Amino acid sequence: MTEKVANGSWSTGLCDCFSDCSSCCLTFWCPCVSFGRVAEILDKGSTSCCLHGSLFCILAIFTHVGGCIHSWVYRAKLRKVYGIEGHRCSDCLISCFCPRLSICQEYRELKARGFHMSAGWDGNLQMQTRGVTSAPAVEGGMSR
Repeated sequence: MTEKVANGSWSTGLCDCFSDCSSCCLTFWCPCVSFGRVAEILDKGSTSCCLHGSLFCILAIFTHVGGCIHSWVYRAKLRKVYGIEGHRCSDCLISCFCPRLSICQEYRELKARGFHMSAGWDGNLQMQTRGVTSAPAVEGGMSR
């Protein structure tokens, strides 16, 4: 699930949207979907993409501050998990004043680290283990 990405810095800049046009377009038109995918992977599948995306959408529509705070929490979490340099204050400012750029950068970061964003956590886990759920069975067992 992970590729070689240097810890300490983002794999792409905040405004490098055109390095991955598909994630840029998705985030511009449907930020709730991009955010939901990022949050599901960061939460290791404990909550669904749909739940996170819906919550983000509701918070962003009714209170811009609510959407900012929700996005800010996950930006800080991503930085912490991957050892990316930065500060919670800058995370807050970026999440509040450039929310789509922030989400798009987080999305690209997880893609750069080898995640297939549309597969979700379970799909990525399955790809990593290649569908192996148990040890192979031995026909007839061991005997002399």
